[in-house]
Amino acid sequence: MTDTQDTGTVAGGNPVAPAGTRTAADVVTPELVARLTRAVVSSGGTTAGHTPFTGRKLADLPQSTLDDVATAFARARHAQRAWAEAPPRRRAEVLLRFHDLVLARQSEILDLIQLETGKTRLHAHEEVQAVAVVARHYGRAAASYLRPRSRLGVLPVLTKATELRRPRGVIGHISPWNYPLELSAGDALPAFVAGNAVVMKPDTGTALTALWARDLLVEAGLPEAVWQIVLGEGPVVGPAVVAHADYVSFTGSTRTGREVARGAADRLIGASLELGGKNAMLVLRDADLDRAVAGAVRGCFSSAGQLCMSIERLYVHSSVADEFLRRFAARTRALRLGTALAYGADMGSLVSRQQLETVTRHVDEAVAKGATVVTGGRPRPDVGPLFYEPTVLEGVEPPMAVCTEETFGPVVSVYRFDDEDEAVRRANSTPYGLNASVWTRDGRRGRAVAARVRAGTVNVNEAYAAAYGSVGAPMGGMGDSGLGRRHGAEGILKYTEAQTVAQQRLLPLGPAFGMDDERYARVMTGGLRVLKALRVR
Repeated sequence: MTDTQDTGTVAGGNPVAPAGTRTAADVVTPELVARLTRAVVSSGGTTAGHTPFTGRKLADLPQSTLDDVATAFARARHAQRAWAEAPPRRRAEVLLRFHDLVLARQSEILDLIQLETGKTRLHAHEEVQAVAVVARHYGRAAASYLRPRSRLGVLPVLTKATELRRPRGVIGHISPWNYPLELSAGDALPAFVAGNAVVMKPDTGTALTALWARDLLVEAGLPEAVWQIVLGEGPVVGPAVVAHADYVSFTGSTRTGREVARGAADRLIGASLELGGKNAMLVLRDADLDRAVAGAVRGCFSSAGQLCMSIERLYVHSSVADEFLRRFAARTRALRLGTALAYGADMGSLVSRQQLETVTRHVDEAVAKGATVVTGGRPRPDVGPLFYEPTVLEGVEPPMAVCTEETFGPVVSVYRFDDEDEAVRRANSTPYGLNASVWTRDGRRGRAVAARVRAGTVNVNEAYAAAYGSVGAPMGGMGDSGLGRRHGAEGILKYTEAQTVAQQRLLPLGPAFGMDDERYARVMTGGLRVLKALRVR
């Protein structure tokens, strides 16, 4: 964060928001780092975490060895047995207390999220909102999701069948850097309330955020040993987490997700994978353009486009394309870049040199092959070492990488279409299927178009937050965008094993009362016909 940053602009570029007065040193104190990192299972070795705003070191972080991972799982297994014996409602009370603590102490975590990810304060607040909503939902609904359920037995009245839900044990959770609060704590909460322990490997670059969440959840009443944290290089520590876990939850790239899936398959354990996307937004001819433009700005440039559900392909009906593009470009060009630990900036930094190189490569290659930069298209080292202007491209075609590859940055390509069938076909012309957005004044029409789009979540007149924030409904990807779902019933039941207990009463399921086999078969045949006639399910 640069205290000397002024509020001018590079000629023709995005403006710069006022610099803040607080620095990283004001937030990440030695005392805070010592308190949080005590939770890391580590027998020695450190690595440095840096802030994208300046590239300067934030903290030295402990590193975990393979033996440390084994130790973490042993501790978690021991603690999980007692935790699972607590009634679901008592476990849920921890989530509700956590909800209140997160909201009350949000300024602490907003600072950490900003410093570790480089995002603006408003975009960091999205994580606070998301975690609070998940904590409230599962805090209120977990007991219902997990309660024993009576099922129709093979012989009604005579067979009593009950479905039980048992915790899987210890969940191996590997979380990414882009949403370090929501994708660590938010995904772990339903695992905890279902009676599991968790061994988590957060991304080292954003580990302080995850450690802060653990510290707060322990304050809310979670037994310390139930949430173990290990840190280290993904290719080393990640496979070790998969090798010990009873179930794996992973959010990250499709390439790494395939490796996680193979590791889980080798051990015959389940896995939930939320992976990449090349998400599309469709602006129909009757869309409210002002609302659609505002939604596109949110959908494309929140967290500098480093959001799995971010819009990277924008399809606009030809009859409104020129006007939409004019308004969209103007709004995009006016976005304020900034590093302050305060509200006011519209877009923050990319998180790493690798992300900056990917964004630069995609834009430069597209331009070299004939695409047009409508606005943006350049880095902004005057703001910070990893800043890149929000960028709108036109004329993007295969084989340009930006056409089909996930950019994961503040870049969107605009395409024109003439009819809705064409728009849906083009939106579906990708192996990914994570998120999509449809804009129209006609809600029924929008929902009909949305149902034809191959994506796990589709928003009508919103970019991503409507579907993601509706936590009673499932969220996840189709195709190369992953397996399984977070949120809703599946978001908690995936962390359990279903068990059926069936009690047979009065009559056995076999020949009885002197019946021979043939007579028993006739009786059962007649009984099955009667059950069908009575519409028994």
